[in-house]
Amino acid sequence: FVVAPILAIVPTLATWAVIPFARGLILANLNAGLIYVLALTSIGVYGVILAGWASNSKYALLGAMRSAAQIVSYEIAMGFALIGVVMAAQTLNLEHIVENQSGGILHWYVIPLLPLFIIYFVSGVAETNRAPFDVAEGESEIVAGFHVEYSGTAFAVFFLAEYANMILIAALAAT
Repeated sequence: FVVAPILAIVPTLATWAVIPFARGLILANLNAGLIYVLALTSIGVYGVILAGWASNSKYALLGAMRSAAQIVSYEIAMGFALIGVVMAAQTLNLEHIVENQSGGILHWYVIPLLPLFIIYFVSGVAETNRAPFDVAEGESEIVAGFHVEYSGTAFAVFFLAEYANMILIAALAAT
């Protein structure tokens, strides 16, 4: 019960290490940075499942299963959308992907890969449980999702992880 919020926020915060903020301003310049991002965002599902299971509530467990299924399902679409960027940049290093797009709007990958960007955008909205994809937190069926039994600091950590993940997906789209 106590470990679940930690398991939700640590992978999200660790993923920020490979996001380039400016030229040379990156905490960890990994050659497989994009795979690192996809792997760590997948680990956050374990925090969701653990939170639902450890709450000892059938509604929390049902919300956790819904949320985990949604995150895993849309992460596949997000990964396929990012494969197009990898093929265009011919690298998995996020700093090199940013450098390949420098030089003006004609070098940006969003123009030739617009259908993949739309897929990435929709799957990013769905993965972060924003409307209209917020079925995991269906108030009419299962109260508030997997964190129905949490309050105080643990509840705040879950929301911090959720919003950090939203900003991470937006930063990856801008990269």
